[in-house]
Amino acid sequence: MSESVSDIAVFVACVDSGRLSLAARALGITLAVASAALKRLEGELGARLVLRTTRSLRLSAEGERYLPHARAVLHALNAGRLALNREGDALDGLLRITAPADLGRNRLAGWLDDFAALHPRVRFQITLDDAVADFFSAPVDLALRYGTLTDSSLIAVPFAQLARVACAAPEYLARRGVPRSPQELAEHDALCYVRQHRPADRWTFSRGAESVDVSVAPRWTFNDAEMVRRWAVRGRGIAYRVWADVADDLAAGRLQRVLPDWIGEATSLHLVYTERRLSPALRAVVDFLLERRADLENCGPV
Repeated sequence: MSESVSDIAVFVACVDSGRLSLAARALGITLAVASAALKRLEGELGARLVLRTTRSLRLSAEGERYLPHARAVLHALNAGRLALNREGDALDGLLRITAPADLGRNRLAGWLDDFAALHPRVRFQITLDDAVADFFSAPVDLALRYGTLTDSSLIAVPFAQLARVACAAPEYLARRGVPRSPQELAEHDALCYVRQHRPADRWTFSRGAESVDVSVAPRWTFNDAEMVRRWAVRGRGIAYRVWADVADDLAAGRLQRVLPDWIGEATSLHLVYTERRLSPALRAVVDFLLERRADLENCGPV
């Protein structure tokens, strides 16, 4: 295989971030270097992988076919690196990690428990908080953050694109009726998460090329996403949550998807840190988490 692994990494980062400039920043390289890597990979393969515009990019048909193989190459490389670390068992020290509360409880804690079993000398300080951690006022080594990164001094590695879903308990839907269109959500009790002291009461849905914004009426608002989920399970209204946070409830029947023909707005999740040269333990946990992101990708809407 003549393709460079670093060139493949640029291609995958472009797909995950949606923009070449964001991919370059995530990888710690210049835009010119990233652009050259992408062109070089396309030249080696003799195929156009992405269709670029001035502001974004999208996969070509060839790129769609090549992407899973590119991911497999990077996954194999990370697995090899982890295998060497495990064999030497040289990892130690304290890792200070922060994440949104729901994601931390439902996904991250289990992932880190698996990592800790492989590296018994690594210690963890975990903070679960929906507020954005300040790297410069609090001791944080790694953060999982939703949304777009605005601080250019930090390094953000794209981790996953997570769709939101409208959902409610079967008991609530039996009592109040099942909405048949996004507009009908305005007639229901909404359970809303508070962001920056304002309820997130404008919900976006798409179906093919069609997109709809709906202003809902919050019956309950919480600054804790876990409470939104719990109140939905208790039958107190309809919630609009990241799919991964309610996947277990949907699978168990505690919650039911509302408007199954519509997909909620997606939010990006990043791994964020400050240093370009990571400690061995931090590099190992970043690689380990990147291996686990398929757990999130596989529980989304179909």
